[in-house]
Amino acid sequence: MKKTHILQLSTILIISSLLVSGCKKDPTPPVLSTTAVSEITFTTAKTGGKITSTGGALVTARGICWSTTQNPTTAGIHTTDGVGSGSFDSNLTGLTAGTIYYVRAYATNSAGTAYGNQVSFTTTEITIATLTTAVVTEITLNSAKSGGDVTNDGGAPVTARGICWNTLENPTVDNSKTADGDGTGSFVSNMTELTPGTTYYVRAYATNSAGTAYGNQVSFASTAISVPALTTSEISEVTITTAKSGGNISSDGGGAVTARGVYWSTSENPTTANSFTVNGAGTGLFESNMTELTPGTTYYVRAYAINVAGTGYGNQVSFTTTAVVAPALTTTTVTGITNTTAQSGGNITIDGGSPVTARGVAWSTTENPIITGDTTVNGSGTGGFISQLTELTPGTTYYVRAYATNSAGTAYGTEISFTTTAIVIPTLTTAAVTSITSETATSGGNITANGGSPVTARGVVWSTTENPTTTNSSTASGTGTGSFVSNLTGLAAGTTYYVRSYATNAAGTAYGNQVSFTTAVIPGVPVLTTTALTVVMPTSATSGGSISNNGGSAIIANGVCWSTSENPTTDDNVTTDALGSATFVSNITGLTPGTVYYIRAYASNSTGTGYGNQLILTTSITDIEGNIYRTVLIGTQIWTAQNLKTVKLNDNTDIPNVTGNAEWMAMTTMAYSVYSNSAPNKDAYGALYNWHTVNTGRLCPAGWHVPTDAEYNTMEIHLGIPAADINIYNFRGTDQGTQLKATTTWNAGGNGTNSSGFNALAGGYRQWTTGQFWGLGINTYFWTSTDDAANGHPTVAWYRRLDNTDTRIYKATTEKTGGKYVRCVKD
Repeated sequence: MKKTHILQLSTILIISSLLVSGCKKDPTPPVLSTTAVSEITFTTAKTGGKITSTGGALVTARGICWSTTQNPTTAGIHTTDGVGSGSFDSNLTGLTAGTIYYVRAYATNSAGTAYGNQVSFTTTEITIATLTTAVVTEITLNSAKSGGDVTNDGGAPVTARGICWNTLENPTVDNSKTADGDGTGSFVSNMTELTPGTTYYVRAYATNSAGTAYGNQVSFASTAISVPALTTSEISEVTITTAKSGGNISSDGGGAVTARGVYWSTSENPTTANSFTVNGAGTGLFESNMTELTPGTTYYVRAYAINVAGTGYGNQVSFTTTAVVAPALTTTTVTGITNTTAQSGGNITIDGGSPVTARGVAWSTTENPIITGDTTVNGSGTGGFISQLTELTPGTTYYVRAYATNSAGTAYGTEISFTTTAIVIPTLTTAAVTSITSETATSGGNITANGGSPVTARGVVWSTTENPTTTNSSTASGTGTGSFVSNLTGLAAGTTYYVRSYATNAAGTAYGNQVSFTTAVIPGVPVLTTTALTVVMPTSATSGGSISNNGGSAIIANGVCWSTSENPTTDDNVTTDALGSATFVSNITGLTPGTVYYIRAYASNSTGTGYGNQLILTTSITDIEGNIYRTVLIGTQIWTAQNLKTVKLNDNTDIPNVTGNAEWMAMTTMAYSVYSNSAPNKDAYGALYNWHTVNTGRLCPAGWHVPTDAEYNTMEIHLGIPAADINIYNFRGTDQGTQLKATTTWNAGGNGTNSSGFNALAGGYRQWTTGQFWGLGINTYFWTSTDDAANGHPTVAWYRRLDNTDTRIYKATTEKTGGKYVRCVKD
């Protein structure tokens, strides 16, 4: 049975297949439906369709058609939304707000276009916009800031927006308003021309085709006008009768500042009832000048500012006017200095509160000149003035001060010193030596500048030692400047001489450069040189000679000869020394202490006697203790060439040794010490004495004395310091300090040439202010026996100082308690 059914079914399927393949049907239009409308707005909506049958042919177009009339077709407005069957979405645009539309889906195939069911909808209607009002901020006297936020335009473009305000509630666009663009979103509005201290009501607004909408109402009060806010400036430029202040108005309080300035009084918290200034209007900084004040008075000051609300005051400050005082002034630098004139002046910057009735400069050769001395009178009043100083002394140091006199007295400017042009020694050169014989030669010189004073003597000087002066052999070759010729005579054969031209004017004697030459040798007479002096004692010394040529025959006698006159011969005092050697030693005895001798070596042969170069011997001296001191001839003076070290006066009185600093400073009687209280320093540098010891008159050995200031001057002139500079209270000269300083003991760079033989050592000194020792290796001081009582300064005495770093000699005074070294000069 089952097999029969299966066979029957198979037969039916075969027949059906044959029928289908032999009878194919024509296509029909598609079958579809329209989707419900959604997302409806003023101008848009969304719908679509669903094709449930293609009608047996491919769907080549599909979409939505719509109209304000029923049964819309593709002949009207429609969308095109692809091909094929199934669901599709369509967006409707360009719609009119508040309008009923009819919608049908459509689908097209080869059989034609089919439509889905019709649906209808109404677009949203236009309403007024939706918005809020912003909080009011930045409130001032006459302005504030608000705004709004349009969250919905109501279906039509917002064509105007802003805020409106009034002093009554619910303001509208008929009141004050702003115009702040169009469209939706946030906006900011600025309210202006408000009345200070007033309550306002504010609403944002937005206008579209449906009308004007308003936001929520907010209220605020504009700031009220108050008195200005300000501070008082610090007082400046205070004088006797004026001062400057002012103020700074930081806020006008909401009303224009119509007047401002400062009030002042001698009582606190000054107001309009007191003195005041008027310094314009408006805010900001201003300056006020207070005048007609009373000198030396305390005032209280407040800045003020006035607006419609009243007067505002700054903080109170106080000041005191300057009292009437002497003028303030400076002294003008001295210029135009000549031998007898100079120019200075002054500048009076402050009259001290009283008119300057006299002004000028005062000058003197002592410090701090006043108007009772030499002065100029150069008018009155403040400001600069010029003064001419006349009838000055050449080469003199003057002190100058400008002066100004008012009712408070006379005031002086800074002190300025200057030195008038000095008469200086001439400038000259030495001519080369010519026409040399055994006894004569020719030289001369050329004086190129007379130093400001007529040359009264000129010529050449010569000696067998270097740097001859007019105390040696010399010529007199007229006066005046220019070239001159000098003949040297009385020379020794075969001897080397040193020559310098010289010229003398009122300032002293100048020397040209040194030249040297050797006289011709006389045939047959021995040629020799004199050995330098050694072991110079008070009554003896050692010298000798060196024979370089015996003159062609045997030496029959040799030694040295000496005399207190120049160019000694064998007719004077002689030694007779051993023969047979070219060099011999001579012991000179029987001399007088502290005496100048001239020494020459001699040698005799059968032809005659020859002499060596001449040396100057100054014998040593001893003190009461037996200490020996070398001496030296400087010019016409005989000086000790070592510092005193005696601890007794020449009458055998003991000099106290004071070691303590306080005790030393308190001494008013004689005392000595040794540098750093170290015994070896006494042997090396001598003793340091206070001036009271010098003043005993018995410190030097008998026949000798501590030199006066004038005797030091004489020595310094001989060394080349111009006479016009001798009394300068400071460094003087050029290299005279170097001539005095020893070739050792001075710190690096400070050693001297000792060309004078003075042999000054860098032994330091003892301070009068502290009693301390200072300056070893750096400087040295020498007392003179002259104090300054004649000039009204009895507590000080004159001294000389040599410094490591200076080549000159320093002259000044100091307290008599100071500790300094002492040299002696022969009576």
